[in-house]
Amino acid sequence: MSDDADAQADAGTAEGQGPVEISEDLARHLENKREELFEKFEIPDAFPPEVLEEAEERTEDVQSEITEEIDDREDLRDLTTWTTDPIDAQDFDDALSVEEREDEYVLWVHIADVTHYVNPETAMWDEAVERGNTVYLPGYTLHMLPPVLAETVCSLVPNEERLAHTVEMHLDKETLSYETIDIYKSVIESDERLTYTQAENRLEDPDAPLHEENKLVYELAERMHEQRKEDGSLVLNPTRDRAHTIIEECMLKANKAVTHELMWNRGVEAMYRVHPQPSPDEWSEALQEIQDLDGVSIPGEAWDDPRKAVNATLEEAPGRQLDKIQWAVMKVMPRARYMNDPFGGHHALNFEIYGHFTSPIRRLSDLINHWIVYKNDVPENLVELCDRASDKQKAAEQCEREYKQFLEEVGLDPMAVNNRGIEVVDESEAEKTL
Repeated sequence: MSDDADAQADAGTAEGQGPVEISEDLARHLENKREELFEKFEIPDAFPPEVLEEAEERTEDVQSEITEEIDDREDLRDLTTWTTDPIDAQDFDDALSVEEREDEYVLWVHIADVTHYVNPETAMWDEAVERGNTVYLPGYTLHMLPPVLAETVCSLVPNEERLAHTVEMHLDKETLSYETIDIYKSVIESDERLTYTQAENRLEDPDAPLHEENKLVYELAERMHEQRKEDGSLVLNPTRDRAHTIIEECMLKANKAVTHELMWNRGVEAMYRVHPQPSPDEWSEALQEIQDLDGVSIPGEAWDDPRKAVNATLEEAPGRQLDKIQWAVMKVMPRARYMNDPFGGHHALNFEIYGHFTSPIRRLSDLINHWIVYKNDVPENLVELCDRASDKQKAAEQCEREYKQFLEEVGLDPMAVNNRGIEVVDESEAEKTL
C-alpha cells in the first residue's frame, strides 16, 4: 500500500469526526474544574521560567551536538529503524529494529536518550521529581518535562539523527529467552514514522516498505504474547490489534531485560515495579462474580490459576460482558508501587523482576532507571523517589478519574474529547451541536 493509501486509511478512521464543539461558558467551567483538581492533587500546571529557559537552551544547535557525540556511541544510523505510535502522537520516544539470524532473533528497542539532556544537575530534573509523571486528561495534558524537549531532541522523527538509549536483545529462537542483553548509548536515524493503522496496512501489503520488518516483529511479538499468557501473565484486553501487540510486547521485553540486567548482572538497586497479589479470598470473590455473569463460564481446568482463568474466560465471553469481567478483576487488584527492591515481583504480569525504562519523557521511574543504567550509580534518595513516583501516579489517576466524571456530568463524552479534542465556538454555534 502506498503512503497516500496509508494516509487515507488513517484519515478514514476519523472521517466526519471533527473536534467536540463547546461554548465559551462551558470552556470556562472545564478550566475552573481543572484548576480545582490541580490544587486538590497538588499537580503543577505551568513550568517555572528557569525550567523552560533551560529546556530551550538544551534544544539549540541539536545537530552539531549529535555530531560531536557519534564517536562516543554505537553508530546505528544504518540499521533499519522505525517508530509506531497513535495518529495523534506529538512525540516519538521509542523505535524498533529487528533481524532474524540463523540461530537467534535480534531485537533492538531504541528509547530517546532523555538523560543526555535532563540530569540531576539540571532544574528540569528537579521539576520532573516534583511532577512525577505526565498527567493525561481528556483534551488536556500536563507534561512531566518541558514539551519542547519531547517535540525536538527527544522525538525520534524520521530521517533525522537522534541520540538514543538502546536495549539490544539476542533471543533464543526456540524459547525466546535472553541469550545476551546489551544496553548502551547510540545514535539512530529512524526510516519512517508509522501510525498504528499504517503498521496494520504494512502487515497486509507484501510490496509496502517495511512489510518484512513489521511481519517479522509481529510474528516475534505474537509468540512473546502467547508465551506470556502460557506462563500466567494476566491479559485483560484480548482483542488488541497487531500493531498494538508489537509495541506492547517489545516494550515489555525491553523493560524486563533492563531490570534483569540491573538486578542479576549488576546487583544494583533501581526503581522496580512491584505488584502484590490479591489474597486467595479476593481472587475467589472475583472469579465467582465473573462466573455469575450472564453468558459467562470459566473453563473448569483454569480455576487453579486465577490469571489463566480470567484470560481463558475473556477469550470466550460475550463482548457485552468484557468490561464487567475486567472490573471484577481490577477491584481486587492491589495497587502496584515503585520500590528499590523487586521482592514480590509483578503479579499481574507474572514477572519475577520488572521495572520501567521505555518512557522517560513521561514517567519519573524510567528517567531514574536510565540514569542508573548509564552511571551504574543509585541516587542516595532512591527510596524517597520511589515513594514520590508511586504517590504522584496515584494522584494522576484520581485526577483523571474525577475530571472524566465531571465531563460526563456536563454532557461530554470523555473518550470523544480525548480522541478528537475540543474547539470553543460562540454560543449560537455550540447550541446547534447539542
